[in-house]
Amino acid sequence: MNKPLILVTNDDGITARGILNLVNVMKELGEVLVVAPDSPQSGMGHAITVGDTLRLTESFIFEGIKAYECSGTPADCVKMARHFVCKEGRQPDIVVSGINHGSNTSISVLYSGTMSAAIEGAIEGTPAIGFSLCDYSHKADFSHTGEIVKKITQQALDKRLPKGVALNVNIPLSAMKRLRNSYLQTSQRKMGRRIYGTL
Repeated sequence: MNKPLILVTNDDGITARGILNLVNVMKELGEVLVVAPDSPQSGMGHAITVGDTLRLTESFIFEGIKAYECSGTPADCVKMARHFVCKEGRQPDIVVSGINHGSNTSISVLYSGTMSAAIEGAIEGTPAIGFSLCDYSHKADFSHTGEIVKKITQQALDKRLPKGVALNVNIPLSAMKRLRNSYLQTSQRKMGRRIYGTL
């Protein structure tokens, strides 16, 4: 039986700590393919590249993992993975995006490159999950995220999320890492408002 093919991407760039943590967890669950931006793309929302040439360059940053860095946005990365990298072979069974450095809640989801990559996966017919750590600190601790990410992704694979579904997962700070009775539950929520302004 083939292992699931897991497409990993993000918006913080291919060298970010969050995607390294995500790749290490996904290796335990299946075959991993990485297509991620070659530079930070936070706040790009669901933008795609129209007027410029998109470049895809093989990367060897993750040992033993097939990886590419893309000159475009997070949504571009998902499109490039599905329509170019995987054109002649298997399509991803799931798209995972992150782990974002900072939360993606409320209306921020609309601006988020992390969630836009996940949503692009869902639009393309692949179940997807966007993971974010609720910590904006330069010294953010990702060490506790693995157990949560693994558990949710495994449940998503086991339960076979419907096509067109994208989950948004925000992981608490390490001080709140003891989450009990965690299980996958889907629900519909009205989007809240978050107002940005100057201090």
